[in-house]
Amino acid sequence: MLELETRLAQQSMVISTQYPVMVVGGAEDKVNGCDILTAFFESAGGSAAKIGIIPCASREPTVVGDRYYQIFQKMGAQQVQVLDIRYRNECDEARWLEILNDCTGVFVTGGDQLRLCDLVGGTELIKTIKQKVALGQLKLAGTSAGAAMMGDRMIAGGSSGESPNQTLVELTEGLGIIPELLVDQHFHNRNRMARLMSAVAANPDKLGVGIDEDTCAALDGSGVFQVLGKGTVTVIDPGSLTHTNYPQADAAHPLSLHNLKVHVLSKGDRYDYKNRAVLANSGVR
Repeated sequence: MLELETRLAQQSMVISTQYPVMVVGGAEDKVNGCDILTAFFESAGGSAAKIGIIPCASREPTVVGDRYYQIFQKMGAQQVQVLDIRYRNECDEARWLEILNDCTGVFVTGGDQLRLCDLVGGTELIKTIKQKVALGQLKLAGTSAGAAMMGDRMIAGGSSGESPNQTLVELTEGLGIIPELLVDQHFHNRNRMARLMSAVAANPDKLGVGIDEDTCAALDGSGVFQVLGKGTVTVIDPGSLTHTNYPQADAAHPLSLHNLKVHVLSKGDRYDYKNRAVLANSGVR
């Protein structure tokens, strides 16, 4: 029995190098160790990777797309292409779908998540991405706006530095890649705890996930994510919520949220978002 427990403990120390979906809080390191981008590159196949970059959330897609193009080229990807989509109807065009079908990894850049969802939501492009991710044929990463899009519900904007209230957050439909999660990014860097709490109050069936800059919730495909990077991932779990005044409160009135469960996870920590439980720490620091 002791031998079995020891072996299981050793297994829990292993960090996966294959992440089907990576949710990045923005401002990831692009110059030094590039740990998060390297993890995506390796997940997508390393030197055999064929990476597509989708920069359409940005108002400078050429500049942003080229920056990531240079990074993944330098890492040694077999093929890197920028899907420079400017109009919604382009997302149904064969030229982009053919490139996408050949990709082993897709990286969605930062910018404006509303712009991103308006351009790709409901199109053949996003349908193909979701299908290929579900079949294990594609690795997907999104940073900043590309992270915000991941859930069924999406934080489109809002404020910070106040008590939780209904006016603090603007919510809309996301792309539903990870339906259970309600993601906020640049989290502690921009003091967004109250914003995420307000979002969770409006959607108590969702799990709030706030991701710091240069930090990633890397999903391993089994309903578990592991924290990569320099910051933290904050989980707000309303599963045991006993009371909120959200339905009755005036828009700017402070919200009550009783019995929220909050976890702050750092590098190497693992969380089962299907069963809402912190798992044995991998011990990486």
